[in-house]
Amino acid sequence: MIGKDFIRVLYIDLTNKKADIQERKDLYKYLGGAGVAAKLLEENMKKGVDPLHESQPIIISIGPLSTIFPVVTKAVATFISPHTGEYGESHAGGRLAMAIRNAGYDAIVITGKAQKPTYLVITDKNIEFKDARAMWGLDIEETGRVIREREPGPGKRSIIRIGKAGENLVTYSCVNVDTYRHFGRLGIGAVFGSKNLKAMMIMGEEDLPIANLKEYFKTYQEIYKKVTQTDAMAKYHELGTPMNIKVLNSISSLPTKNLLQSTFEHADDISGETFAEKNLVRKVSCVGCPIGCIHIGQFRREFDKGYEYESISVSYDHELIYALGSLLGIKTTDEVLQIIEEVELAGLDAITTGVVLAWATEALKKGLISREDTLADLEFGNTMEYVKAIDNIAERVNEFYYTIGKGLKEAVKKYGGEEFALLYGGNEMAGYHTGYAFALGQTVGARHSHLDNAGYSYDQSAKELKDDEIINYVINEEKERAVLTSLCICLFARKVYDRPTILKALNAVGINWTDDDLTRLANDVFFTKLKIKKELGYSLENYKFPKRIFETPTMWGKMDEERLNRLLKMYIERVEKEYEDWSRGK
Repeated sequence: MIGKDFIRVLYIDLTNKKADIQERKDLYKYLGGAGVAAKLLEENMKKGVDPLHESQPIIISIGPLSTIFPVVTKAVATFISPHTGEYGESHAGGRLAMAIRNAGYDAIVITGKAQKPTYLVITDKNIEFKDARAMWGLDIEETGRVIREREPGPGKRSIIRIGKAGENLVTYSCVNVDTYRHFGRLGIGAVFGSKNLKAMMIMGEEDLPIANLKEYFKTYQEIYKKVTQTDAMAKYHELGTPMNIKVLNSISSLPTKNLLQSTFEHADDISGETFAEKNLVRKVSCVGCPIGCIHIGQFRREFDKGYEYESISVSYDHELIYALGSLLGIKTTDEVLQIIEEVELAGLDAITTGVVLAWATEALKKGLISREDTLADLEFGNTMEYVKAIDNIAERVNEFYYTIGKGLKEAVKKYGGEEFALLYGGNEMAGYHTGYAFALGQTVGARHSHLDNAGYSYDQSAKELKDDEIINYVINEEKERAVLTSLCICLFARKVYDRPTILKALNAVGINWTDDDLTRLANDVFFTKLKIKKELGYSLENYKFPKRIFETPTMWGKMDEERLNRLLKMYIERVEKEYEDWSRGK
């Protein structure tokens, strides 16, 4: 809580419709965001209990700088992932961080299960448990519309909700945040669904007391200029992350057709440049960000005979174009947007959905599964068949879709095809086939995300791949990112918020930390997450990488399996040693 030495936590018990507020001084040393959310998860999780059991918690946390400094826009959610069975963490922008702050909280802990479908209304004055039975079965868009019509506060409120995928406990369902942002990847949507929690509306009117306004404004202006008047973030506003499509394709690093290829013959047709020229209609920002990195594209489709058309607006970025574009062999921007829209409405994670469908396409061709299983003629480039399959995943219409609704890890146990299942550490592959640092980084990252340590960035910038440097980079980058995410700084602003800038911003609001304090925080958050994972049974001993990643060239040529296994062993030995030292308080 800004100006205070405690973290203000709202505890919500859905089973008994009760709420409690605690001011936790012991959490202050974790600042907020990922640090506080990880500690609250450690306190509240139930070891040995199913991730979707009602006793398991959902945590959402913001940081002391949230929305009062430029690009400090994220809220962090933690949970036990029903997808991996491990530590679950996801970040989302939109208006959520502002709304939580204005409601007067630093963190929210939700436990229990509502007796019937429910949506929560959280304000600075009250906590309400409202009937959501009429919304159960509605898609993301309709649910948002109904809550907007029922609840006041346009422009100030944040509305987060799940779709059918979350209701049906698909382990890679997400939570939609204010239409264009998401808590994605590791299945927090299913955790909401398991609690009969359809949505939350959060809003508040609390003032934000800042003691030294002169110093605050001075620091704010310095950071604002770095954000808007340097090249540090320019690319995110211009083409945005879709600029990566052409770049990765040119260096043989764009996963295509279930990674049968690392270049795509239609890459130019679905590039960021083509999206901008044909589909881009506007750019929007999260609250507290002047960049406008959220690119909204529009496509037109016929909804009835007699020349009846509608225009659909959908947000797009690199990961979506990769997973629902090149990986499925989709050749046009309009078709990519059409598939993205289906994923959005169902409330599915885009990356995992695309990777699962790419595997299913190849498995169908190889005869591991049949047309009776898929109920669709899955074929690379066939947009309408993928649209059918996405609905089937969300609805879990038969045994096959029930199984792949648990992700590739479960699918290959039943149907085979492990050798071409694009999995790293139990999570589906992100959109970079750049080399060893990416492969290792996503495998060992705390949440098995490419964003944990950005190994793809090392692969692309290194002049020579050196094993020791890869290990150092992956570990050190993840620790530094633990500082950024504990402050809820958008990772796009990582070049703006170096350590001196972070300390200046903290000091400007009365948090007089030092560089040593940040180093202590980085280690505490990094190893707290590892401690949680270990308590949940996490281990990379005897881990096997999928064969496909060694068959298809990266920008460095084909990877050598023995070398990647050696890197994994080096990483484990180094981190285990550091973990023992940290556990002993060294």
